[in-house]
Formats: sequence, structure tokens, C-alpha cells
Amino acid sequence: MGVYSVNKLMTEARRLAAEYRKTTGKPLAISNEIALFDAARLLELEVPEVSEAGYDAIGLGKRDGLRIQIKARALFDESKSGQRIGQLKLDKEWDLVMLVLMDENYEPSEIYEAERAAVLDSLEGRESSQRNRRGAMSIARFRHISRLVWTREEGEITDELWEN
Repeated sequence: MGVYSVNKLMTEARRLAAEYRKTTGKPLAISNEIALFDAARLLELEVPEVSEAGYDAIGLGKRDGLRIQIKARALFDESKSGQRIGQLKLDKEWDLVMLVLMDENYEPSEIYEAERAAVLDSLEGRESSQRNRRGAMSIARFRHISRLVWTREEGEITDELWEN
């Protein structure tokens, strides 16, 4: 066991990644690890000790047993259109894709999730594009086919009606 808690290490990783970008103008390739940590912590997911091909986490609670790909995007300039998420593993077994959007300090701002069928249907309609065949998708399209499940302001968002 290490000297530092994972929470403390992630806080420092966020700080270093933000500082690196401010200094060099380039992002540090650490956003996926931070997003995986945040999604697991915020939405009851378990990260397998041994990495599995096709998914990054397994759902607990209301997502019990679901295999989930986690994608990340740090948005430094939201006015830029056409920003894309990482390549989806279309040929592997998974049930959901979660997209963790982060601010310039690598803090989560929103998390979206889309079911496999919605992702495949969206990509199938545009098969002529080489990007779609590779499982690439814009953030705008992903937002369109997914549902917002967490925000910094509200925390986890459920579809259940609140009863008094």
C-alpha cells in the first residue's frame, strides 16, 4: 500500500495536468484515468483490478452488472465545435458508454451515459464515414443520443419521480 490515498493522488494529478497545459499549451494524457476515477466514485461503479477488453468498469446499484466504457474530454474552449470523444470499442462486449466532461482544471462538470443500442444506431446511420466505422463520435452527437446522469451542481440525476 502506498503512502498517499488515491483521492490525494488524483487531486495532485488534476493540478499537475492543468499546470502542464497552462505551461505548454498541450493537454497531458491523463484525462481518461481521472474520468474513470470520478465516474466510479460518483456513480457507484467498480473498476476491475485486471483491465478487461471492451469495458472499464462494472456497474453497482441501479447499474448492477452492466459493463461500462468510460470516455473523457477536458473542455478548454467550449466555443470550439466538432470536439470528439475517444474511439469506442465497437467490436467488444459492453453495455453502456459514459462520457465524463471536465473543465480546464480536470474537475468533472457533467457525465452522460448512452446504451449500446443508441450508440450503434447513431453510428450505423452514417457508415459512409471512416470515423464512424472506427467508433469515433462528436461530443454534440453523444449528448444527443445519451442522457445526463450527473452534474457538478445537482449530483446524480435520476429519472425517478420524487415522492413526498
